Amino acid sequence: MRVAVITFPGSNCDYDLYKAAQQVGGQASFVWHRERGLEAYDAVLLPGGFSYGDYLRPGAIARMSPIMEDVIAFADGGGPVLGICNGFQILCEAGLLPGALVRNASLKFASHDVQLRVERVDTLFTSEYSEGQILRVPIAHGDGNYEADVPTLEALEADGRVVFRYVDAHGEATEDANPNGSWHNIAGIVNEAGNVLGMMPHPERAMEELLGSTDGVGLFTSMMVSLSTTSV
Repeated sequence: MRVAVITFPGSNCDYDLYKAAQQVGGQASFVWHRERGLEAYDAVLLPGGFSYGDYLRPGAIARMSPIMEDVIAFADGGGPVLGICNGFQILCEAGLLPGALVRNASLKFASHDVQLRVERVDTLFTSEYSEGQILRVPIAHGDGNYEADVPTLEALEADGRVVFRYVDAHGEATEDANPNGSWHNIAGIVNEAGNVLGMMPHPERAMEELLGSTDGVGLFTSMMVSLSTTSV
């Protein structure tokens, strides 16, 4: 699996993604936002951070970076694209995913572990998990409140495009388990084709017991397995 980790001015989780891809056997490379061409890669990862200092709104300026034309073309061609935290925000700004990430309902930055429920295991990002499995993954964001118009939100639910949801320790999607106010406790969604995933929690920070959890490993191994299967 040849992975492109896109780096923008202000990205601060790019190295974490680089190491996560390497940990599952991927060949990762950093791609600066002014570079062009993604033909040599099997997957594209957009990291968390504060691209362009979150000026205007998170992801709004990064969406205009030259490399994003190639990211959009890569996704439109069926290539796997993963956006985490700020990467999720960029994917929404670029129109690769619907909706937007707005200020947390608390109006405060949130940085702690959360529980996620795996809603689907038939995606190339979740095949190594079990349906309903509860994951412990950290968050670190101030603008993670996922919102969209009502028809879009209803369509996401009806089409089964919610992949991860914030839940409590018992697996219930309660208000108290929601760290940012996202509609229906949404933590991660895919596009209609299923090859673009955006999520606010950081699986790349849950790769080792030393860091408190290995629950993020399954996402990257799922990508590895899926790409290995499709390339045969």
